Amino acid sequence: MKNVEALIDNPGDTIDQLVAGHRVAYGLARPFYHDPEIYRRDMERVFRRHWHCVAHESIIPNANDFEVFHIDTEQVIITRAADGAIHAILNVCRHRGAEVCTKQKGNARVFVCPYHAWTYGNDGSLRAARLMPKDFRREDHGLKTLHVRVVEGLIFISFAEVSLDFGEVEHLLHATCGQYGWANAKVAHRETYPVAANWKLAVENYVECYHCGPAHPEYSQTHALEQPLHMIEAMNDALEARTCALGIEVGSGNHWQTSREGREAIHAFRYALYEGVESGSEDGKAVAPLMGRFTDFDGGVTSIHLGGTTFLVCYPDHGMIYRFIPKTAETCEMELIWLVDGKAEEGKDFDLDRLTWLWKVTTAEDKAIIEHTARGVRSHYFVPGPIAPMEHNELRYIEWYLDEISHP
Repeated sequence: MKNVEALIDNPGDTIDQLVAGHRVAYGLARPFYHDPEIYRRDMERVFRRHWHCVAHESIIPNANDFEVFHIDTEQVIITRAADGAIHAILNVCRHRGAEVCTKQKGNARVFVCPYHAWTYGNDGSLRAARLMPKDFRREDHGLKTLHVRVVEGLIFISFAEVSLDFGEVEHLLHATCGQYGWANAKVAHRETYPVAANWKLAVENYVECYHCGPAHPEYSQTHALEQPLHMIEAMNDALEARTCALGIEVGSGNHWQTSREGREAIHAFRYALYEGVESGSEDGKAVAPLMGRFTDFDGGVTSIHLGGTTFLVCYPDHGMIYRFIPKTAETCEMELIWLVDGKAEEGKDFDLDRLTWLWKVTTAEDKAIIEHTARGVRSHYFVPGPIAPMEHNELRYIEWYLDEISHP
């Protein structure tokens, strides 16, 4: 990268020049991981354009249940109305902008702004605005609502005025998560990890397994993905027959596309566990009852990358939702959500410590690695190196990201 520091000192078209100067098959330059202007563009052209999974609908099982989600500077209230419909509304009063919901979660038919008592239904509609003139139209001042899709129990939201087409995503989620019974699953545990790093460092770490061998010995004992693809080709080929028998469709699962054509990006793939391994656990043994169509353990994992911030992992006995949440230019969060069969009972059908052990250990290791990297790339002497063959998903992600921030 030439004259990076000069570009930083001269705003204007700095970002576009950085994109144009990116070296193909290399990592991103230093400013992409700490520059506030790039972060703001990330928010406008990635986060406010794409779909994001925020939760599984089992977190709001009853009519009038709600929970507030924080993404960058936005607060989104996810509600279940009396008719069962799920809504996503911004926690911003249409009068003076105060937060209308002051609790993190609960059950409420209405939200009353603590400032001037404007009252909103849990679908966002304005129910009452005290002492306003007679010509005031309540229907014009409801809370801002976001696009919502619920597929196989997963709640997706989009901030875009016109949302990206979700058809390919919906089809592929039915063909993957649907076979694992996620629509009838429930949340067994959630854990949030604050990370002192730009959100892209966290995502780039997640999408490649080049680091798995040296950084994740626990994961690498059971998951063959820690090896180069050519070394586990035979294992993955053997898995293919079992994949077809279960009806899991990943053969046409690569729709990793930019938003230029108006469609959301999704990529699904399968990979093998080592011989005798049933699930993602400390000892490789099952940690919960089988889910969905599974009557036995098939020796594989289904992985799904969706929209740039959402990543899903499907084992026969449990599932994982991995959310990446931007906070500032140099901080983010990773939220992990563990799913089990909706009828499974903790203490009887599964032990929570055993269920969560592997990904707690792995994510704690990831947090440390990402933060080591964040401190390193702050150096004025940092120059990005070449992407290794095992980092092919990272390379694809970087190319996708650069295209996304290149067009309004």
